[in-house]
Amino acid sequence: MSLFLFLASRPPTPPPSAATTTITAPFQNPTEKKRTQPEPLHARGRTHPPLLLPCPPRFRSKQGTRRKRAPPASPMPALAAAAVAAAAWALRAAVWACLAASAMLVAEAAYMGLASLVAAAARLWRRPERRRRYRWEPLPGGGDVEAGPAAAADFPMVLVQIPMYNEREVYKLSIGAACALTWPPDRIIIQVLDDSTDPIIKELVELECLDWANKKINIKYEVRNNRKGFKAGALKKGMEHIYAQQCDFVAIFDADFQPESDFLLKTIPFLVHNPKIALVQARWEFVNYDVCLMTRIQKMSLDYHFKVEQESGSFVHSFFGFNGTAGVWRVSAINQSGGWKDRTTVEDMDLAVRASLKGFEFLYVGDIRVKSELPSTFQAYRHQQHRWTCGAANLFRKMAWEVVTNKEVSIWKKHHLLYSFFFVRRVIAPLVTFLFYCVVIPLSAIVPGVSIPVWGLVYIPTAITCMNAIRNPGSLHLMPFWILFENVMSMHRMRAALTGLLETAHANDWVVTEKVGDLAKDDLDVPLLEPVKPTECVERIYIPELLLAFYLLICASYDLVVGSHKYYLYIYLQAFAYVIMGFGFVGTRTPCS
Repeated sequence: MSLFLFLASRPPTPPPSAATTTITAPFQNPTEKKRTQPEPLHARGRTHPPLLLPCPPRFRSKQGTRRKRAPPASPMPALAAAAVAAAAWALRAAVWACLAASAMLVAEAAYMGLASLVAAAARLWRRPERRRRYRWEPLPGGGDVEAGPAAAADFPMVLVQIPMYNEREVYKLSIGAACALTWPPDRIIIQVLDDSTDPIIKELVELECLDWANKKINIKYEVRNNRKGFKAGALKKGMEHIYAQQCDFVAIFDADFQPESDFLLKTIPFLVHNPKIALVQARWEFVNYDVCLMTRIQKMSLDYHFKVEQESGSFVHSFFGFNGTAGVWRVSAINQSGGWKDRTTVEDMDLAVRASLKGFEFLYVGDIRVKSELPSTFQAYRHQQHRWTCGAANLFRKMAWEVVTNKEVSIWKKHHLLYSFFFVRRVIAPLVTFLFYCVVIPLSAIVPGVSIPVWGLVYIPTAITCMNAIRNPGSLHLMPFWILFENVMSMHRMRAALTGLLETAHANDWVVTEKVGDLAKDDLDVPLLEPVKPTECVERIYIPELLLAFYLLICASYDLVVGSHKYYLYIYLQAFAYVIMGFGFVGTRTPCS
């Protein structure tokens, strides 16, 4: 029946001609009658048209009007296309968010750079007697502290605090520099706050204090039963002594800082003649900056911090973050602001913000410099940056509402504190540096349909680099290394910032920055430092850096082979930097050294 329907559905064919009527079989006998082709059915007397019924697809030829039905498509290609489209949309959103944040960084850097240049120009163009914004006059007797009891009575009482923790390599240097400060002997107290846990080091520090006490130096050696509050707890405990409460001003130096002998003679007059000033901050000077490439890069970053951030904050708002050392505080300002608090790992910044909200002003004096030591190992530098970044972000979380509701400062100063000081510099900067330059740009090289504008990819980074180079012209040749190094460190800073913002379990971890005694001699021959034991190679391998380097290599290779963005040159360089730092080949100690 099916065969019949098939034959009936075929269109009629014309009658065969004489030339095509017969068909001879291949093996037909020539003597037999030739078999003719059968006539169509409608030619045998049927008058109705052929029956046209739908034919099953399996019997239809390719030339028919309806082709063979294709098998149902798999949903996987559609899902993959949807996933790629969603990823491209999310990545484009991330690109524009990073570009907006980068524009904020450029605007903030331009503002600070312009303010610092105006401040520097004002010091040069003004007449000598009008160069200082605040009044400064030498104390009675000038620098002659031996003028007699009458002149010495006009000198305020000064407390010098030196907090330390297992500082075997540098304790002699800091104590010796503090005891050599030029000031009337009966108007100064040196207070050594020793939280060391090593009994041998504690004994060495105590003997050093006794040695200076035998030289008629008013020095106090103070210890605690525990390390509660870390540095903030030690400073707070030191201020509770009766002799400390009788002091007018307190100078603070970390264990690796060496102030010049005239430090107090240059800083105290600002506090004496300007009652509104609560803090005078000096600039750091680095004696081991030329040890390795990492210390040179650190010097570039810190020079920018002092020359631009601290200078502009002091010039425009009379506010900046206290650096924790190399500064002199008014004791009454500390007490009115609530004293030292250990709620974050940046007790210095915490006190500075609270004092600013009380209406006090700060002064940065870049002409006064104090020698210090830079971390010369990658591990020590990582711990230091984590403490600084995490503590600042955590302080922003704790004090944002207090700044908003404060009624003693202007709206302009509140804006500076919340937006410029905290949000842009302490939150946006570490986040966008890592996400944009180490995640978004490499990822855009492998995701189709995502492009970054030239002004965001080239102009913004160039502007930030140029503004940094203007204040560090002597380090222009180190700019490429500085960019790559800062991008690698941005991974740790971003993690630290998120830890502080979210206030996780490790938000208040305190790791003391390792000192290696680089202050002892220029040739780094430090007699106090024990020989460094060789470390296992595995201890100097950093897995996060190596994993990110692998990711960057994949993105760069894809862009090189099949991509069209041509980002691979930058991505390869950044991957190389991650590999170098991932294997610990940075700083003064390398694997197996």
